[in-house]
Amino acid sequence: MPVADVVKYEIKIPEGVEARLDGFDLHIRGPRGELIREFKHTRLKMKMEDGKVVIFCPLPKKKEYAMAGTWRAHVLNMIKGVTEEFEYHLKIVYAHFPMKVTVKGNKVVIENFMGEKAPRYANIFGNTKVEIKGDTVIVKSINKEHAGQTAANIEKATRIKNRDPRVFQDGIYIVKKG
Repeated sequence: MPVADVVKYEIKIPEGVEARLDGFDLHIRGPRGELIREFKHTRLKMKMEDGKVVIFCPLPKKKEYAMAGTWRAHVLNMIKGVTEEFEYHLKIVYAHFPMKVTVKGNKVVIENFMGEKAPRYANIFGNTKVEIKGDTVIVKSINKEHAGQTAANIEKATRIKNRDPRVFQDGIYIVKKG
């Protein structure tokens, strides 16, 4: 893939969303809340122009071209997060021992997993909200990374070691990302 002479992405800020650049920090505020992220690089630059976030780099190398695309994706995810919300759905699956899943503070507590006496814990990142409705766990956040990491922590907490995964399929699994 040939690399262009200049990389320039313009991301339009939708109605109801405010964006401002404070040094290297991009602040995006919307109806759901505010997200702040640092965008710092030696050659890539970001600026505000006519209600748009502009990411640019003159004479980019391959890695700078890729990093500009990554920054663009982060800004779009921030805008989507403050207007909508990122939501992950996880399914509680068990064959014999019914699991009891609860939220206590900033942890998800999984009790009676495969008949174990000691509970298992999963950390909740940032201001992520976790709801348990029957055999479904719903993870919501305006920050995509916090929602994804929380869902991954819950899934990882019920990983089974030293058993055949074709037979022992108990656990909590991500079934829908969003």
